Amino acid sequence: MAATRSLRIGVAQTEITTDPAANGEAIRAAMRQAAQQGARLVHFSEGALSGYVGPAKAYYAGWNIDWAPVTEELRATMALAAELGVWVVVGGNHRLSGEHRPHNSLWVINDRGEVADRYDKRWVSYSEITGFYTPGDHACTFEVDGFRFGCLICIEVNFPELWMEQRALGVDCVLFSTYSEDPIFEVLARGHAAANGFWVSIAVPTSCAPAGSSAVIGPHGYVLRQARTDGSEVICVDLDRAEPALDVALNKARPWRETARAGHIYAAKRVTDPRSADRTRI
Repeated sequence: MAATRSLRIGVAQTEITTDPAANGEAIRAAMRQAAQQGARLVHFSEGALSGYVGPAKAYYAGWNIDWAPVTEELRATMALAAELGVWVVVGGNHRLSGEHRPHNSLWVINDRGEVADRYDKRWVSYSEITGFYTPGDHACTFEVDGFRFGCLICIEVNFPELWMEQRALGVDCVLFSTYSEDPIFEVLARGHAAANGFWVSIAVPTSCAPAGSSAVIGPHGYVLRQARTDGSEVICVDLDRAEPALDVALNKARPWRETARAGHIYAAKRVTDPRSADRTRI
């Protein structure tokens, strides 16, 4: 599909509990708000639908829980996505077979109400890998109206190679879902956005907002809009390729850095010179 100038996304900061029905109700209310504001995609936090083991480890220990409500709420969310004609990226625990621990995932639901893909967190935390989750094994990208999106989750913010991979995959915007109260995550996400020249959407639950609320960061590394720190909110932002403030980041810095990484321009300018070769020479 040919690139379009802009696309509006919604970032939903919702209350998350261990009750999928309550979570699903909050998710669908946020979807309606975002759709009313013209969003084509709505982005939710880690664990938004099923709940997350971080603040409720005792509840999830052993995974002796009823998975039926998770499936029911996911299907209801899919149906509303089709009704509203929006894409939805929502976090939750994805059940595996037998005794295998679940994935910590983001379901990618298209505007026809179908699960188009799923991102399973690859670089999980120590507590997750030792007691709760099975790590994923794939990157996830998808396109909406000519914009390519990628997905990353929580502590994956600490690994630059995952963000560089997103750039190599041609991603325009990384959907970064987390359930963290570490304010440094926003700092890191802003750095990745600026270094790689893409937008970053940060979705956190309402309970984590006081430490760093949901936000959309531009390819220049600056926050374009941020949600409130004291409650639930849906924020909408236009990813606008023609925005003058983003011209350097999108049209100059990003392509120049790709040229620089290839190395040819530097190889052609290197010289044979004894004053260069002798690095102890004054």
